[in-house]
Amino acid sequence: MLFDHLVLAALAISFSIGVLLQILGCALWHNWWPLLTAFMYVLVPMPYLFFGASSSGSSSLYGDSSLASGWIDAGKFLTGFSAVGSIAIPAILFHAEKITGGALATELAAVAVLASTAFAFDYLNNEDGSYY
Repeated sequence: MLFDHLVLAALAISFSIGVLLQILGCALWHNWWPLLTAFMYVLVPMPYLFFGASSSGSSSLYGDSSLASGWIDAGKFLTGFSAVGSIAIPAILFHAEKITGGALATELAAVAVLASTAFAFDYLNNEDGSYY
């Protein structure tokens, strides 16, 4: 029980650090263009939530057909495709000389921290069967 609370606190702190890096990437260089990446954080989980969040729910909805697997795979593909935008937007802004190298590095660090937090949450949520 105590371990679950510590893990949840660590995930919350990690998420907060990622958001802080996102905002620092904008504030330190007085340029708010990198905040466009924050829109991708909202868009990234949407396909997975709509198409592939629960394989048990989809099997009851579609039966045990290959249609269920196709929708789950499509959701995972669209999630990965939209996740590329989290890295591509700061890279494009840097290439267009809208942001500096420091802002690019901070934004990529924010993406790395937030992605590792999401992966850790997913791993821990699936590993022990509990829901955080």
